[in-house]
Amino acid sequence: MERLRVQELEAQCIEEAPPACTATCPIHLDARGMMEFVRKGDIPGGFGIVARFLPFPSIISRICDHPCELLCKRAEAGEAVRINDIERACVDHGYKASALPRAQRAQRKKHVAVVGAGLSGLTAAVDLAVKGHEVTVFEAKSRTFDRIREWRRPPLPASLIETDLVQLGTLGITVQTNTVVGAGGMSFRSLADGFDAAYLGLGSRSVADLALDLELDAEGRIVIDPLTFATSHPQIFAGGCHRYGPAVYSPITSVHDGRYAAMSIDRMFQGASLSANRETQGPYPTRLYTKTSDYAPLPAVVPADLHAGFTAAEAVAEATRCFPCHCLECVKVCDFLAHHGSYPKRYIREIYNNDCIVMGAHKANRMANTCSLCGLCSAVCPEHLPMGDFCLEARQSMVLRGKMQPSFHDFALRDMAFSTGDAFALARHQPGTTSSAALFFPGCQLSASSSDHVAAAYAYLRQRLPGGVGLMLGCCGAPAHWGGEEGLFRSALQSLEDEWERMGRPKIITACSSCYRVFKDHRPDFPVTSLWTLFEEIGLPPARKAPPSGPLAIHDPCTTRDEADVQRSVRALLDRIGVASQDIGDPGLTSCCGFGGLMSFVNPDVADKTIDRRARESDADYVTYCAMCRDNFARRGKRALHVLDLVFGTEDDPAAREDPGFSSRQENRARLKARLLREVWGEIPADEGEGPSPLPRLFIDPGVRALAEKRLILESDMRGVIRHAETSGVKILNRETGHFVASHQPAAVTYWVEYSPRGEGFAVHNVYSHRMSLGKEPSS
Repeated sequence: MERLRVQELEAQCIEEAPPACTATCPIHLDARGMMEFVRKGDIPGGFGIVARFLPFPSIISRICDHPCELLCKRAEAGEAVRINDIERACVDHGYKASALPRAQRAQRKKHVAVVGAGLSGLTAAVDLAVKGHEVTVFEAKSRTFDRIREWRRPPLPASLIETDLVQLGTLGITVQTNTVVGAGGMSFRSLADGFDAAYLGLGSRSVADLALDLELDAEGRIVIDPLTFATSHPQIFAGGCHRYGPAVYSPITSVHDGRYAAMSIDRMFQGASLSANRETQGPYPTRLYTKTSDYAPLPAVVPADLHAGFTAAEAVAEATRCFPCHCLECVKVCDFLAHHGSYPKRYIREIYNNDCIVMGAHKANRMANTCSLCGLCSAVCPEHLPMGDFCLEARQSMVLRGKMQPSFHDFALRDMAFSTGDAFALARHQPGTTSSAALFFPGCQLSASSSDHVAAAYAYLRQRLPGGVGLMLGCCGAPAHWGGEEGLFRSALQSLEDEWERMGRPKIITACSSCYRVFKDHRPDFPVTSLWTLFEEIGLPPARKAPPSGPLAIHDPCTTRDEADVQRSVRALLDRIGVASQDIGDPGLTSCCGFGGLMSFVNPDVADKTIDRRARESDADYVTYCAMCRDNFARRGKRALHVLDLVFGTEDDPAAREDPGFSSRQENRARLKARLLREVWGEIPADEGEGPSPLPRLFIDPGVRALAEKRLILESDMRGVIRHAETSGVKILNRETGHFVASHQPAAVTYWVEYSPRGEGFAVHNVYSHRMSLGKEPSS
């Protein structure tokens, strides 16, 4: 897997982008994290977030101009969250001095001068002291925070200011008040020469009388780089409200300037680039998407005492209004993505790291192979990140490097081999013709589930279409493609193409949406059409069972998500039949039944969750036009029928039809081929369509049959074990039960059967399998 491709996909996932409040905040306070603590009642935890971002939490929580609230997404469903009031509540009800930052040990301690003891200058001083540098602050007036002490909106208690100023002593910051820098005081040259760097937080005062040897703009203000806060002197940095004049004052912007100027000074000391990787410095638009329509509008909580601010209970109530902002649109609709408890960016990195392992356990193999490859995640993603494509690439890489766990897809690939082998595969022209204008390709799963419907559909097509309608039984190769077995997939497609060429390149009519998708994506030269679109054109047979009286909910297979014409044709057919139908949500966002991508073989629990989620979306019986969808719904107890049940069915209640199970699926395919050879072409199959020998006869209780189905053990596998045991005599007798236990390894899997003779056959009591090979004792 290519590293650049992985990085591009990671960048597409926006879940780690900050919420709008954080991106808009000049210092990017983690408001969402603060809300998470407060909504749980952990206000001291919320203060920990506040103290990590705000250098003077008692002061700033009361005077911040809170631009974050202007872009709060909650305003799209009610009123914006009162973020600043919750910050203040964290200070009022959760203040802990131990949460304030402590000075680090700098490898190369430097001495920095800060001119001006306002918000900008003292923020720079605190941040540099935390980095371990020695900081001296020079203030021309007799006290620090002179402007803030005059704050009248409302006035700040002196005790709060003094609480925050304790930090300066804790961090070892020296403050010299009544100390003028410039004309009449300490010279600018001595400042530049006596310190390793200096920060000028001069406020709105004029610099004309300061005798600063710095470049000034036309208005007499210091020219300051807006990104790095550098001046024309390499060691001097500046910021604060001096940058934008006396008419505008933003406390949080002053904090911003001091913080990022301190970052530049520390970078200078390290010899690092001052401008690199600062794209997200200060306010910027976030890429994070939050679907606010999912939330009911709620008004903001208003403090009972506006002067005192939120009580702890009021703060919790207001924080609970925070969504909080996340994207996770894909995780909301996909049980595979939800199952692993994270989101695509992390999954992509984990799967890529797993792919890079040379030696050791590949722990993310199952994750990459659980995806159904249905593409719903990409359809709902604001950035259309193709997680399914990435999981498929990972599988292909595993196969190429010999790291694919064989048990994941072994059963599905053996089932595909059955469908492409002599027991089922067939390609014939219509009897009495030597060419075909059309070729019916029903697919392996419809043939396995509803072989009578396949025979009836083929008979109807022969009756209605001119020019001869051929028949091709087989598999399109989708299981190999889903399993990452590209060589096997290309071989299967090539075999189909060879037969198609031999039959004169006719138009292909598919009854399976997966086959339709495979041909369109991988053989665009195939002239393929859907059986449902064709039925809309040529009409339906007149003799049909009466349609169900109640409405049916239409489940569109995931492979038709982008096939609006096919979906429309199915609805037109249901109308023509006289069925009252309803959509399950948006047909363009239809979901997988759990079979796609071979999910059900790799992680059956996730597959069952996927089916059950879809089954819960409507109380009505379901109608679909994918055999595996119908059978999976039936397996999980959801009443469902296939469109062909309404066209050719003879059952009174087709929605009650059970899932045939894997053993019957193979037998149904073999019998269908035998039946068509006999009834259509007048040939007598050598095995009469039974496939592998049906002997010995087996008696299997429903519980054991369900266990075998879950463990992917076919009746033919059980017969093989018993036949081998009875022929070789290699079996173990349990004298307490009278049952024999025997094993047989026909290929990669070893099957075990517990059985006993019963009449003319054998009763099966238990079955299991594993991939270990049992060796024999070496002879002495």
